[in-house]
Amino acid sequence: MRAPAAPRRRATPARPGPAAAGGRRESLPPVSDPLAFSSGEFMRLLEGFGLTGTWGWRFRTGEQVWSPGLYRILGLPESVEADYALLLSLVHPDDRDTLEDVAQVVQGGVIGEHTVRIIRPDGRMRAVVSRGEVYFSPDGQPTSAAGVVIDATDRERLVEIQRAEQQRRLALSRQAQVFIYTETVVPFLEFGPEFLALTGLRREDLREDWVAPAIPEEHARWRQEVPRLYAAGKPYSVTPTLRIAGGGRAPFRMTLVPLRDAAGAIESWTLVVAPLSANLSADAQNPVRRGLDQAVEGRHLRAARGLLDWTLNDLAQASGLSLSTVRRLEEDAEGAGSRSRPIVLATLRSAGILFTLIDGNTVAVARVR
Repeated sequence: MRAPAAPRRRATPARPGPAAAGGRRESLPPVSDPLAFSSGEFMRLLEGFGLTGTWGWRFRTGEQVWSPGLYRILGLPESVEADYALLLSLVHPDDRDTLEDVAQVVQGGVIGEHTVRIIRPDGRMRAVVSRGEVYFSPDGQPTSAAGVVIDATDRERLVEIQRAEQQRRLALSRQAQVFIYTETVVPFLEFGPEFLALTGLRREDLREDWVAPAIPEEHARWRQEVPRLYAAGKPYSVTPTLRIAGGGRAPFRMTLVPLRDAAGAIESWTLVVAPLSANLSADAQNPVRRGLDQAVEGRHLRAARGLLDWTLNDLAQASGLSLSTVRRLEEDAEGAGSRSRPIVLATLRSAGILFTLIDGNTVAVARVR
Protein backbone atom coordinates (compact mmCIF):
# COMPACT_ATOMS: atom_id res chain seq x y z
CA MET A 1 0.00 0.00 0.00
CA ARG A 2 1.88 3.34 0.64
CA ALA A 3 4.17 6.22 2.08
CA PRO A 4 7.70 7.06 3.28
CA ALA A 5 9.82 3.93 3.09
CA ALA A 6 11.01 2.45 6.36
CA PRO A 7 13.35 -0.53 6.18
CA ARG A 8 13.16 -3.83 7.98
CA ARG A 9 16.37 -3.80 9.99
CA ARG A 10 18.79 -3.45 7.11
CA ALA A 11 22.00 -1.46 7.03
CA THR A 12 21.63 1.57 9.29
CA PRO A 13 23.21 4.83 8.13
CA ALA A 14 25.05 6.98 10.63
CA ARG A 15 22.14 9.37 10.77
CA PRO A 16 18.84 7.75 9.83
CA GLY A 17 16.92 9.37 7.00
CA PRO A 18 13.41 8.62 5.72
CA ALA A 19 14.48 5.15 4.52
CA ALA A 20 15.82 4.16 7.94
CA ALA A 21 12.65 4.41 10.04
CA GLY A 22 12.30 1.25 12.06
CA GLY A 23 16.01 0.33 11.76
CA ARG A 24 18.36 -0.38 14.67
CA ARG A 25 17.88 2.15 17.45
CA GLU A 26 20.49 4.83 17.94
CA SER A 27 20.73 7.71 20.36
CA LEU A 28 19.58 10.98 18.88
CA PRO A 29 22.66 13.04 17.89
CA PRO A 30 22.96 16.36 19.69
CA VAL A 31 21.73 19.30 17.63
CA SER A 32 21.47 22.97 18.31
CA ASP A 33 17.85 23.07 17.15
CA PRO A 34 15.71 20.69 19.28
CA LEU A 35 13.32 20.26 16.35
CA ALA A 36 16.02 19.28 13.87
CA PHE A 37 15.74 15.51 14.29
CA SER A 38 15.49 13.28 11.26
CA SER A 39 12.28 12.13 9.64
CA GLY A 40 13.38 8.59 10.50
CA GLU A 41 13.28 9.41 14.20
CA PHE A 42 9.91 11.06 13.72
CA MET A 43 8.48 7.97 12.01
CA ARG A 44 9.79 5.81 14.83
CA LEU A 45 7.93 8.01 17.32
CA LEU A 46 4.71 7.63 15.33
CA GLU A 47 5.07 3.87 15.07
CA GLY A 48 5.48 3.73 18.83
CA PHE A 49 1.70 4.18 19.10
CA GLY A 50 1.24 0.85 17.31
CA LEU A 51 -1.12 2.27 14.70
CA THR A 52 1.15 3.00 11.73
CA GLY A 53 3.55 1.13 9.48
CA THR A 54 5.52 2.00 6.35
CA TRP A 55 6.89 0.14 3.34
CA GLY A 56 9.24 0.81 0.41
CA TRP A 57 9.92 -0.92 -2.89
CA ARG A 58 12.72 -0.46 -5.47
CA PHE A 59 11.47 -1.89 -8.76
CA ARG A 60 14.87 -2.34 -10.49
CA THR A 61 16.37 -4.52 -7.77
CA GLY A 62 13.10 -5.89 -6.40
CA GLU A 63 14.18 -4.88 -2.89
CA GLN A 64 11.27 -4.33 -0.50
CA VAL A 65 11.35 -3.14 3.09
CA TRP A 66 8.71 -3.00 5.83
CA SER A 67 8.93 -1.12 9.10
CA PRO A 68 8.39 -2.93 12.43
CA GLY A 69 5.09 -1.08 12.77
CA LEU A 70 3.76 -2.65 9.57
CA TYR A 71 4.71 -6.11 10.80
CA ARG A 72 2.75 -5.44 14.00
CA ILE A 73 -0.34 -4.29 12.08
CA LEU A 74 -0.21 -7.35 9.81
CA GLY A 75 0.43 -9.72 12.71
CA LEU A 76 3.61 -11.10 11.14
CA PRO A 77 7.05 -11.73 12.65
CA GLU A 78 9.84 -9.51 11.35
CA SER A 79 11.64 -12.58 10.04
CA VAL A 80 9.10 -12.74 7.19
CA GLU A 81 10.44 -11.29 3.95
CA ALA A 82 8.75 -8.05 2.92
CA ASP A 83 6.63 -8.63 -0.18
CA TYR A 84 3.83 -6.52 -1.68
CA ALA A 85 2.19 -9.69 -3.00
CA LEU A 86 2.11 -11.07 0.55
CA LEU A 87 0.48 -7.88 1.76
CA LEU A 88 -2.18 -8.22 -0.93
CA SER A 89 -2.82 -11.83 0.10
CA LEU A 90 -3.73 -10.68 3.61
CA VAL A 91 -6.43 -8.34 2.35
CA HIS A 92 -10.02 -9.54 2.79
CA PRO A 93 -11.16 -11.21 -0.46
CA ASP A 94 -14.07 -8.79 -0.80
CA ASP A 95 -11.67 -5.82 -0.64
CA ARG A 96 -8.82 -7.19 -2.74
CA ASP A 97 -10.10 -5.90 -6.08
CA THR A 98 -9.99 -2.32 -4.81
CA LEU A 99 -6.19 -2.44 -4.49
CA GLU A 100 -3.64 -2.15 -7.25
CA ASP A 101 -1.91 -5.42 -8.12
CA VAL A 102 1.83 -5.85 -8.65
CA ALA A 103 1.68 -5.09 -12.40
CA GLN A 104 -0.36 -1.93 -11.90
CA VAL A 105 2.20 -0.60 -9.42
CA VAL A 106 5.44 -1.65 -11.13
CA GLN A 107 4.47 -1.20 -14.77
CA GLY A 108 1.67 1.34 -14.63
CA GLY A 109 2.96 3.42 -11.74
CA VAL A 110 -0.53 3.47 -10.23
CA ILE A 111 -1.26 3.43 -6.52
CA GLY A 112 -4.02 5.13 -4.54
CA GLU A 113 -5.62 5.53 -1.14
CA HIS A 114 -7.90 2.80 0.17
CA THR A 115 -9.60 1.56 3.32
CA VAL A 116 -9.57 -2.23 3.43
CA ARG A 117 -9.79 -5.11 5.87
CA ILE A 118 -6.71 -7.15 6.72
CA ILE A 119 -7.02 -10.73 7.96
CA ARG A 120 -4.04 -11.60 10.11
CA PRO A 121 -2.58 -15.12 10.13
CA ASP A 122 -4.23 -15.70 13.54
CA GLY A 123 -7.64 -14.96 11.99
CA ARG A 124 -8.12 -11.54 13.56
CA MET A 125 -9.32 -8.77 11.27
CA ARG A 126 -8.15 -5.15 11.22
CA ALA A 127 -9.42 -2.20 9.18
CA VAL A 128 -6.54 -0.23 7.69
CA VAL A 129 -6.12 2.89 5.60
CA SER A 130 -3.32 2.68 3.06
CA ARG A 131 -1.80 5.43 0.97
CA GLY A 132 1.20 5.37 -1.33
CA GLU A 133 3.22 7.17 -3.94
CA VAL A 134 5.13 6.00 -7.02
CA TYR A 135 8.39 7.68 -8.04
CA PHE A 136 9.43 8.05 -11.68
CA SER A 137 12.71 8.42 -13.63
CA PRO A 138 13.31 11.49 -15.84
CA ASP A 139 12.01 9.54 -18.83
CA GLY A 140 8.75 8.78 -17.04
CA GLN A 141 9.39 5.16 -16.02
CA PRO A 142 8.25 3.97 -12.54
CA THR A 143 11.33 3.32 -10.40
CA SER A 144 10.09 2.85 -6.83
CA ALA A 145 7.15 3.20 -4.48
CA ALA A 146 6.59 3.90 -0.82
CA GLY A 147 3.52 3.80 1.37
CA VAL A 148 2.04 4.10 4.82
CA VAL A 149 -0.56 1.87 6.47
CA ILE A 150 -2.68 3.19 9.36
CA ASP A 151 -4.66 0.90 11.63
CA ALA A 152 -8.17 2.39 11.66
CA THR A 153 -9.95 -0.54 13.32
CA ASP A 154 -11.13 1.39 16.37
CA ARG A 155 -12.38 4.26 14.23
CA GLU A 156 -14.27 1.94 11.90
CA ARG A 157 -15.74 0.03 14.85
CA LEU A 158 -16.83 3.30 16.47
CA VAL A 159 -18.60 4.34 13.27
CA GLU A 160 -20.40 0.99 13.13
CA ILE A 161 -21.43 1.23 16.78
CA GLN A 162 -22.73 4.76 16.32
CA ARG A 163 -24.67 3.75 13.20
CA ALA A 164 -26.21 0.76 14.99
CA GLU A 165 -27.14 2.91 17.99
CA GLN A 166 -28.81 5.49 15.74
CA GLN A 167 -30.83 2.76 14.06
CA ARG A 168 -31.78 1.31 17.42
CA ARG A 169 -32.97 4.66 18.76
CA LEU A 170 -34.93 5.37 15.60
CA ALA A 171 -36.68 1.99 15.89
CA LEU A 172 -37.47 2.63 19.56
CA SER A 173 -38.99 6.02 18.82
CA ARG A 174 -41.10 4.77 15.91
CA GLN A 175 -42.26 1.44 17.29
CA ALA A 176 -42.35 1.92 21.06
CA GLN A 177 -42.50 5.73 21.44
CA VAL A 178 -39.21 5.63 23.36
CA PHE A 179 -36.98 8.67 22.88
CA ILE A 180 -33.37 8.97 24.07
CA TYR A 181 -31.31 12.17 24.16
CA THR A 182 -28.03 13.27 25.74
CA GLU A 183 -27.02 16.86 26.50
CA THR A 184 -24.63 18.65 28.81
CA VAL A 185 -27.28 20.84 30.46
CA VAL A 186 -30.84 20.49 31.74
CA PRO A 187 -33.60 21.27 30.81
CA PHE A 188 -33.33 19.66 27.40
CA LEU A 189 -34.22 22.02 24.56
CA GLU A 190 -33.27 19.92 21.54
CA PHE A 191 -35.53 17.02 20.57
CA GLY A 192 -35.57 14.87 17.46
CA PRO A 193 -38.24 15.00 14.74
CA GLU A 194 -39.95 11.85 16.05
CA PHE A 195 -40.65 13.42 19.45
CA LEU A 196 -41.81 16.64 17.82
CA ALA A 197 -44.16 14.62 15.62
CA LEU A 198 -45.55 12.84 18.71
CA THR A 199 -46.35 16.07 20.53
CA GLY A 200 -47.18 18.21 17.52
CA LEU A 201 -44.73 20.86 18.74
CA ARG A 202 -42.17 22.88 16.83
CA ARG A 203 -38.56 23.11 17.90
CA GLU A 204 -39.14 26.81 18.59
CA ASP A 205 -41.95 25.96 21.00
CA LEU A 206 -39.59 23.88 23.16
CA ARG A 207 -36.91 26.54 23.15
CA GLU A 208 -39.39 29.14 24.31
CA ASP A 209 -40.93 26.95 27.03
CA TRP A 210 -39.25 23.72 28.17
CA VAL A 211 -42.43 22.40 29.84
CA ALA A 212 -44.44 22.76 26.62
CA PRO A 213 -44.64 18.96 26.02
CA ALA A 214 -46.70 18.54 29.22
CA ILE A 215 -50.37 19.39 29.38
CA PRO A 216 -50.93 23.02 30.55
CA GLU A 217 -52.45 22.09 33.93
CA GLU A 218 -49.16 20.38 34.95
CA HIS A 219 -46.83 23.21 33.94
CA ALA A 220 -46.66 24.82 37.37
CA ARG A 221 -45.82 21.52 39.05
CA TRP A 222 -42.95 20.64 36.75
CA ARG A 223 -41.53 24.17 36.80
CA GLN A 224 -41.16 23.80 40.55
CA GLU A 225 -40.20 20.14 40.88
CA VAL A 226 -37.76 19.54 38.02
CA PRO A 227 -35.20 22.25 38.97
CA ARG A 228 -35.17 20.91 42.53
CA LEU A 229 -34.53 17.34 41.37
CA TYR A 230 -31.90 18.46 38.86
CA ALA A 231 -30.03 20.50 41.48
CA ALA A 232 -29.48 17.36 43.56
CA GLY A 233 -27.19 16.00 40.84
CA LYS A 234 -28.75 12.54 41.04
CA PRO A 235 -30.86 10.46 38.66
CA TYR A 236 -34.52 11.38 38.82
CA SER A 237 -37.78 10.37 37.24
CA VAL A 238 -40.98 12.34 36.64
CA THR A 239 -44.28 11.24 35.13
CA PRO A 240 -45.84 14.07 33.13
CA THR A 241 -48.91 13.74 30.99
CA LEU A 242 -47.77 14.69 27.50
CA ARG A 243 -49.87 16.45 24.91
CA ILE A 244 -50.20 14.33 21.78
CA ALA A 245 -50.52 15.71 18.28
CA GLY A 246 -54.14 15.96 17.25
CA GLY A 247 -55.42 16.89 20.70
CA GLY A 248 -54.76 13.71 22.68
CA ARG A 249 -52.84 13.18 25.92
CA ALA A 250 -50.94 10.22 27.40
CA PRO A 251 -48.91 9.50 30.57
CA PHE A 252 -45.16 9.19 30.04
CA ARG A 253 -42.14 8.70 32.25
CA MET A 254 -39.14 10.99 31.80
CA THR A 255 -35.98 9.64 33.40
CA LEU A 256 -32.83 11.72 33.57
CA VAL A 257 -29.47 10.45 34.78
CA PRO A 258 -26.14 12.25 35.15
CA LEU A 259 -23.15 10.53 33.57
CA ARG A 260 -19.97 11.18 35.54
CA ASP A 261 -16.31 11.01 34.63
CA ALA A 262 -13.68 9.08 36.60
CA ALA A 263 -13.31 12.01 39.01
CA GLY A 264 -17.05 12.03 39.77
CA ALA A 265 -17.87 15.25 37.90
CA ILE A 266 -21.05 15.33 35.80
CA GLU A 267 -20.11 15.38 32.12
CA SER A 268 -23.58 15.02 30.59
CA TRP A 269 -27.21 14.09 31.24
CA THR A 270 -29.17 11.41 29.41
CA LEU A 271 -32.95 11.64 29.08
CA VAL A 272 -35.22 8.71 28.27
CA VAL A 273 -38.86 9.44 27.47
CA ALA A 274 -41.12 6.39 27.38
CA PRO A 275 -44.78 5.50 27.91
CA LEU A 276 -45.53 5.04 31.59
CA SER A 277 -46.32 1.38 30.99
CA ALA A 278 -42.93 0.63 29.39
CA ASN A 279 -40.34 -1.26 31.44
CA LEU A 280 -36.81 -0.39 30.33
CA SER A 281 -34.97 -1.14 33.57
CA ALA A 282 -33.96 -4.63 32.46
CA ASP A 283 -32.47 -3.43 29.18
CA ALA A 284 -28.70 -3.58 29.59
CA GLN A 285 -28.28 -1.27 26.57
CA ASN A 286 -30.52 1.39 28.08
CA PRO A 287 -28.27 4.48 28.44
CA VAL A 288 -29.98 5.21 31.76
CA ARG A 289 -28.41 2.06 33.14
CA ARG A 290 -24.91 3.51 33.48
CA GLY A 291 -26.08 6.63 35.28
CA LEU A 292 -28.36 4.61 37.53
CA ASP A 293 -25.49 2.29 38.45
CA GLN A 294 -23.46 5.31 39.52
CA ALA A 295 -26.35 6.36 41.77
CA VAL A 296 -26.49 3.04 43.63
CA GLU A 297 -25.11 3.65 47.12
CA GLY A 298 -23.80 1.41 49.84
CA ARG A 299 -27.20 1.22 51.52
CA HIS A 300 -28.68 -0.13 48.30
CA LEU A 301 -25.99 -2.81 48.14
CA ARG A 302 -26.69 -3.78 51.75
CA ALA A 303 -30.42 -3.94 51.00
CA ALA A 304 -29.78 -6.14 47.97
CA ARG A 305 -27.57 -8.43 50.01
CA GLY A 306 -30.27 -8.64 52.66
CA LEU A 307 -32.88 -9.64 50.09
CA LEU A 308 -30.59 -12.48 49.01
CA ASP A 309 -29.73 -13.38 52.61
CA TRP A 310 -26.05 -13.03 51.72
CA THR A 311 -23.17 -12.13 54.01
CA LEU A 312 -20.38 -9.80 52.97
CA ASN A 313 -18.26 -12.87 52.36
CA ASP A 314 -20.96 -14.41 50.15
CA LEU A 315 -20.99 -11.32 47.92
CA ALA A 316 -17.20 -11.19 47.80
CA GLN A 317 -16.98 -14.83 46.72
CA ALA A 318 -19.78 -14.52 44.14
CA SER A 319 -18.22 -11.41 42.58
CA GLY A 320 -14.60 -12.55 42.76
CA LEU A 321 -13.65 -9.37 44.66
CA SER A 322 -11.86 -9.12 47.96
CA LEU A 323 -13.83 -8.80 51.17
CA SER A 324 -12.25 -5.41 51.85
CA THR A 325 -13.30 -4.10 48.40
CA VAL A 326 -16.92 -5.13 48.94
CA ARG A 327 -16.88 -3.56 52.40
CA ARG A 328 -15.55 -0.26 50.98
CA LEU A 329 -18.33 -0.25 48.37
CA GLU A 330 -20.97 -0.75 51.05
CA GLU A 331 -19.41 2.04 53.12
CA ASP A 332 -19.39 4.41 50.10
CA ALA A 333 -15.62 4.61 50.37
CA GLU A 334 -15.20 4.01 46.62
CA GLY A 335 -16.09 6.72 44.12
CA ALA A 336 -18.78 6.55 41.45
CA GLY A 337 -16.11 5.64 38.91
CA SER A 338 -14.94 2.57 40.84
CA ARG A 339 -14.11 -0.35 38.57
CA SER A 340 -15.38 -2.77 41.21
CA ARG A 341 -18.89 -1.31 41.33
CA PRO A 342 -20.07 -2.72 37.94
CA ILE A 343 -18.79 -6.16 38.95
CA VAL A 344 -20.80 -6.15 42.19
CA LEU A 345 -23.93 -4.83 40.48
CA ALA A 346 -23.68 -7.45 37.73
CA THR A 347 -23.30 -10.15 40.38
CA LEU A 348 -26.37 -8.96 42.26
CA ARG A 349 -28.42 -8.67 39.07
CA SER A 350 -27.49 -12.20 38.03
CA ALA A 351 -28.76 -13.35 41.43
CA GLY A 352 -32.15 -11.71 40.79
CA ILE A 353 -31.73 -8.18 42.16
CA LEU A 354 -33.37 -5.31 40.28
CA PHE A 355 -32.28 -1.69 40.71
CA THR A 356 -34.75 0.81 39.35
CA LEU A 357 -35.61 4.49 39.63
CA ILE A 358 -39.05 5.52 40.86
CA ASP A 359 -40.57 8.99 41.08
CA GLY A 360 -38.12 11.65 42.18
CA ASN A 361 -34.57 10.72 43.16
CA THR A 362 -35.45 7.38 44.77
CA VAL A 363 -33.50 4.25 43.81
CA ALA A 364 -35.55 1.15 44.55
CA VAL A 365 -34.14 -2.32 45.19
CA ALA A 366 -36.20 -5.45 44.57
CA ARG A 367 -35.69 -9.16 44.10
CA VAL A 368 -37.13 -10.82 41.01
CA ARG A 369 -38.27 -14.36 41.74
